[in-house]
Amino acid sequence: MSELAVKEWLKQAVKQDGIDKYLIDGKDFIDELKITETLKSNAKPDKKQARDILQKSLRIERLEPAETAALLHVTDPELWEEMYATGLEVKRKVYDNRIVFFAPLYCSNLCVNNCAYCGFRLENQGENRRILSIDEVKHEAEAVISEGHKRMIVVYGEHVSSDADYMAETIKAIYTVKKSARHGEGSIRRVNINAAPMSIADLKKLGDVGIGTYQVFHETYHKPTYASVHPEDTIKGNFRWRLYALHRAMEAGIDDLAIGALFGLYDWRFEIMGLLYHAIDMERQFGIGPHTISFPRMMPAAGSYLSTHSKYLVNDSDFKKLVTVLRLSVPYTGLIITARESAQLRREIIQVGCTQTDASTKIGIGGYTEALKALNGFKRDDQDKSKQQFLLGDTRSLDEVIRELAEMGMITSFCTAGYRCGRTGDKIMGLLQSCTEAKFCKLNAVLTFREYLDDYASPETKVVGEKLIQKEIEEIRNIPFFKKGNLLRNFEDYYHQTVQGKRDVYI
Repeated sequence: MSELAVKEWLKQAVKQDGIDKYLIDGKDFIDELKITETLKSNAKPDKKQARDILQKSLRIERLEPAETAALLHVTDPELWEEMYATGLEVKRKVYDNRIVFFAPLYCSNLCVNNCAYCGFRLENQGENRRILSIDEVKHEAEAVISEGHKRMIVVYGEHVSSDADYMAETIKAIYTVKKSARHGEGSIRRVNINAAPMSIADLKKLGDVGIGTYQVFHETYHKPTYASVHPEDTIKGNFRWRLYALHRAMEAGIDDLAIGALFGLYDWRFEIMGLLYHAIDMERQFGIGPHTISFPRMMPAAGSYLSTHSKYLVNDSDFKKLVTVLRLSVPYTGLIITARESAQLRREIIQVGCTQTDASTKIGIGGYTEALKALNGFKRDDQDKSKQQFLLGDTRSLDEVIRELAEMGMITSFCTAGYRCGRTGDKIMGLLQSCTEAKFCKLNAVLTFREYLDDYASPETKVVGEKLIQKEIEEIRNIPFFKKGNLLRNFEDYYHQTVQGKRDVYI
C-alpha cells in the first residue's frame, strides 16, 4: 500500500457528523470536573450506606455515579470481603455459574496510530509488520477450532489495508471454516471484533456479514491523559470520534456492544467512573447499555517505556477491587478477564463475578498456525515481542483452564444461542435484568459442554467434567422454572441428541 493511499484514507476516516449528532449542547458525556467532584464528595462511605448500595446491586439495578464512587472508597477489609461475595452472587443471579470462552485472532498489526503504550504503534521500528491473507485467516481459524473453540474475537490494527472491507472478508472466511472433531466437525459460530471506530456506512458492511459483538476500548476517559498518549495528528487522537464509536454502531444496526478501558494510563477510580458514564449515555440514547465490559491492565509492550513505567500501573489488590466495583455498578453486563493476567490472578478475579475469558491464546500475527507447525518443538510460554501487541500472563491450553474451572464448580459454555435466537439489544437486556437469561444460559452451557467433553476434552478433563455435568443436570431437573411447559422435556431431548453425536442444538 503506497504512502499516498494511506494519506488519502486518513483524510476521510473521521466523519464529524458521526460525533456532533450525539453531543448534548455541544458537550460529550465525560465531564472531568463532575467526575472528580463525585469521587471527592463520596470519599467516606459508612458501612450502612455501602451495604444499602450492595442490596441495590443484588436487585440488578445499575448504580448511580455517587453510589459507585462510594464503593470505590471503601477501606474496611471486612466490607470488601462482603463486596467480593456480593459480586459473585450478582453474577450467578444474572449469568448462573458458567464461564463463556473465546479465542482472540490478530489479523493485522499495521497501524497508522502512535499510541505511547502499544507495540503496534507506527513509530515502533522493532515490530514485525504483517497482515494475514484470507487463506491465512482460514488456517488460523482451523487451528483455533481444533482446540474446541466456538467463539472468536478478531483484532485489527487501524490501517487502510485492514479497513471495513477487509474485516468483512475475514469474518465471512472464518464462518466458512469446518474442522473434523471426534464426532462431526467443529466451527466458529460467533465472530466478534475488536476494531477501530468506524463510520455508520462501514459498520453496516460488518453487520451484513454477521458480526457478533463490536468491541471498542476507549483506553482512558481522562482527556489530558488521552491527549498525551494519543498524538493529535492521528485518528486515535480524536477523543470524541472514539467516544461515540458504539453510538454509531447502534445506528448501523449492531446492537451487541462492548466497552473497556486500559487500566494503568490514569487513576483506576476515574476510569471506572468513565466506564459507568459511558454505559449511562448508551442507556439514555438507545435504551440499552453495553453487553460486556473489559478491564485490561497495561502490560509490557515492545518499544514502549510507558507500558512499564506509568505511575498509574494497577497492582493486583486494586485490580480485584476495580473488577468487583464494575460488577456491582453495572450488574447486568458481562465482564471479561483475559490471558493478559496470570493464571493465579485469573482464578481469583473470576470468583468476584467475571463471565468470559480466553485460553490457548496466541496474539502474534499468524501465531496459531505457527504453533501447529512447530508441533512438539513449540513451547507455549514462548512469546515473540516483535510480533505481539503486549505480553500474555497465562499461556495455558483451553483444556487446562476448562479443567480448573470444572474443579471450581464452574461450567464452561460455548453457547451462541442467544444471538441466533434474536436475544440481543433491548431483548437481552430485559432478560438479563430479570435474571431470566441465566436459565437459558444454564441449559445451553450443558449442551455445549457436552460437545466439548465428547469432541475435544483430555481424559483428565473428561473425568472432572462428567461429574460437573451430572450435577448441573440434576439442578436443572429440580428448578421449578424448567418444569414449565416443555422446556425440561426439550432440554433432555436435545441433550440426548448431543450425546448421540448431533451438534449445535440449542434452546
